[in-house]
Amino acid sequence: MTDFTLNAEVRSDLGKGASRRLRRNASMVPAVIYGGDKAPQSISLLSREVAKLLENEAAFSHVISLKIGSASESVLIKALQRHPAKGFVLHVDFLRTVADHKLTAHIPLHFLNQETAIGVKQQGGEISHTVSEVEIACLPKDLPEFIEVDLASLELGQILHLSDLKLPAGVELVALAHGNDLAVANIHASRVEKTDGTE
Repeated sequence: MTDFTLNAEVRSDLGKGASRRLRRNASMVPAVIYGGDKAPQSISLLSREVAKLLENEAAFSHVISLKIGSASESVLIKALQRHPAKGFVLHVDFLRTVADHKLTAHIPLHFLNQETAIGVKQQGGEISHTVSEVEIACLPKDLPEFIEVDLASLELGQILHLSDLKLPAGVELVALAHGNDLAVANIHASRVEKTDGTE
């Protein structure tokens, strides 16, 4: 289990101009912590630490320990703002986690046995993914890094839905709770020839 920790400083110089100066002069990323029973707190983080953390996909679905001076906050990454051309992080929104309060988070799906699925290997079909991540609700201690989707038994013409996913203990799907049993993946016939005869 990877330990996700970031060092942060309290930020008192607020506003767009201050954020630009922070990024330019100090290689820092402005951020805000929301939620829980506390007021929002403006902080700044070292750009290189943020970049290193985000190299790991799991950082988006893990509780992160934010060290702010002598204090510590348990948070989730709720939103990231990136530079449109260069891709570096401009701003981060963190959500506080409370041990006995359920949280919602977007978790990636990891698809298994795609090449050996019955509909592919034996029936010559192709797999299409409809979604690559799902929104879940759970307590912080039950937060999974990802959810595995085993496609081994999926046949040609079959559709795998949210209700077919095997979820870790204590985890529920937000869409299902609202009655939306969305398609996750399917196996369809290979499109070898053009359907309408045009190039």
